[in-house]
Amino acid sequence: MSLPVTACIGLGANLGDSEQAVRAAMHALAALPDSRVVAASGLYRTLAWGRTDQPDFINAAVRLQTRLPPLALLAHMLDIERHAGRDRSDADAQRWGPRVLDLDLLLYGEQVIDVPGLQLPHPHLQTRAFALVPLAEVAAELPFPGHGTVADALRGVDVAGVVALA
Repeated sequence: MSLPVTACIGLGANLGDSEQAVRAAMHALAALPDSRVVAASGLYRTLAWGRTDQPDFINAAVRLQTRLPPLALLAHMLDIERHAGRDRSDADAQRWGPRVLDLDLLLYGEQVIDVPGLQLPHPHLQTRAFALVPLAEVAAELPFPGHGTVADALRGVDVAGVVALA
């Protein structure tokens, strides 16, 4: 069996009970086969990004140790989204739009991957405070290929509008 790899997942939602959706997704990630949650961030309220004419998001991050290959992990993540009611059938209409749940594979070890359906590290992660702030809570020291560490990348973004929930 392969050695476990550290994978980091960003979670977000802004439709329905967003806090509950993110918490439920964290529990679902903890139940993945050949994986265990090492750390989960707190929840953050963040301003909508890309399309600002929508409700604020609830965002978080999870750090996993997993033996699942990246595409298999992604398939499980998409299943969790579908179970929560996410429909990705019209991706162009939903780009940066509101969603009941969004799970993004942000980092998978130090791997750099560019295949249809998966780019790692996640594209534009280095510019997105809504993803970097919770990620830094659970993985500040992790290498972020092309950007030093997660903490290094976080120092380069404006974190205004990212508010920790009590």
